[in-house]
Amino acid sequence: MSNIIYKLFGDGSELNALQMGDRAFVMFFITLIFIRIGGLRAFGQQSAFDNVIVIMLGAILSRAVIGASPFFPVVIAGLVLVLVHRFLARLSLYSTTISHLIKSNDSSLYKDGVFNKKNMRNCDVSKGDLLTGLRYNANIDSFDEAREIFMGRNGHISVVKKTK
Repeated sequence: MSNIIYKLFGDGSELNALQMGDRAFVMFFITLIFIRIGGLRAFGQQSAFDNVIVIMLGAILSRAVIGASPFFPVVIAGLVLVLVHRFLARLSLYSTTISHLIKSNDSSLYKDGVFNKKNMRNCDVSKGDLLTGLRYNANIDSFDEAREIFMGRNGHISVVKKTK
């Protein structure tokens, strides 16, 4: 049995194309399981906090595919990352301090006719970006129709329309 596994998956960094393909196939399903463990928040909203797990998980799990690191320790390291992310995300539900540390805050970029240039600079957002956000997110084409515009914690522009 171990001889069949060795022929299919190889050992170390001297892998042939079939062995790398077999490893990629298995890692696809392991990664899918990790994504399910991590939850939609990690792989749907894409805040900086969430992007960290995507980048690191990809970097670590790819090592098992190409044989740069032993297979099972790589899988365990990936699982640890997913569980730490999930733990911190859950902890942030109950602690605003932790939530602000790992996810940042919403930033007001415009309110009642006044642009917050400091926050716009910090978010690297121009007036043109805000105008695009108005059209895309609020279906309005003028700042006069917006009461307040935010840069959300997830990097998306959100708009509060003026009431009529």
